[in-house]
Amino acid sequence: MTLAEHVAEAAQRLGASGVPAEAVGTEAAALARHVLGWNREAYLCRLRDPAPAAFNGRYAAVLDRRARREPVSSIVGEREFWGLRFEVSPAVLTPRPETELLVEETLRLAADRAGGTHHVVDAGTGSGCVAVALAGALPAARITATDISADALAVARRNAQRHGVRQRITWVRTTWLAGVAGAPDVIVANPPYIRDDDLDRLAPEVRDFEPRIALAGGPDGLDAVRTLLRTAAERLTPGGHLVLEVGAGQAAACAAAGRRRRLAVVRIRRDLQEIERVLVLRRAQTPSEP
Repeated sequence: MTLAEHVAEAAQRLGASGVPAEAVGTEAAALARHVLGWNREAYLCRLRDPAPAAFNGRYAAVLDRRARREPVSSIVGEREFWGLRFEVSPAVLTPRPETELLVEETLRLAADRAGGTHHVVDAGTGSGCVAVALAGALPAARITATDISADALAVARRNAQRHGVRQRITWVRTTWLAGVAGAPDVIVANPPYIRDDDLDRLAPEVRDFEPRIALAGGPDGLDAVRTLLRTAAERLTPGGHLVLEVGAGQAAACAAAGRRRRLAVVRIRRDLQEIERVLVLRRAQTPSEP
């Protein structure tokens, strides 16, 4: 059998196991490249060749894992974010495309802010993808990355080392901003926002393979969000910003909760599915500012 025929059979098997139909071809090919250790160009050039002798057994093993709904990122051990490759593990959420909006908005704030952005805190950094992307793009800024999980911070540090910015980030094991010195110009966060009652209804790739601590947001999904809004109101510099990812249908409630803490909504960004996904909120400059 040619490599292409093996991959076509694999796609059928993944579809039968419940992997979404629109993803099976891409995932079967990605797993084949992973097993072979080939880049995309080498893979495409040799699709019509017979599969290498050692391929079948190794490919079958990774297909077994994917058929049990283990995500591809977990199998291959990495995921792309902001054009960079990041290590992932069971200790961290797999970076998702919509989270790139956090980076976009933080960079936009830095560009608009007179005098620049001096201190950014990535609260609940997980894999470190946001902190690493910001450290690379804002060489003059001080970046602090926090997480409650020592295992997550270890992954984040390795990712920062991989991309040459480990020494530019201050790492703090804590809950959100507890114990972080100074008043940040920007707090950026992708907190847990899944309602507890919805956790067991998540896709198996998320429910069974990603850390529950990074998913569970309490009865209404907003426990961590409320903490971050309170923290931002107390800790941001006057005129500073909170850039916050939220779940589907949560933006209006989060905006209202922010206004109660005198955090004005600057804008709300929609993701590619037209979900209101990221809020940018601003702390008042003065006590009299509405």
